[in-house]
Amino acid sequence: MKLNLLSCNAQRPDRRAIANCISEVAYNVDASYARELTDILLDGDAVEIEVDSNSISSAYRALRKIGVDYAIGG
Repeated sequence: MKLNLLSCNAQRPDRRAIANCISEVAYNVDASYARELTDILLDGDAVEIEVDSNSISSAYRALRKIGVDYAIGG
């Protein structure tokens, strides 16, 4: 399932926590690529990731916990 990460509404976003979350929930994303996606997200652009449908509820919970707004993609 695709998720569009839209923005981070945390007052002081934790880049390392966001990158770790992305690398854990996204399919086929390593730590380096997750850091790059985090930078793009925090610069204000949306990021699309692929999430395994078996762990989608965990991904939702983890993203909400760190303050990342998302939308379900196509």
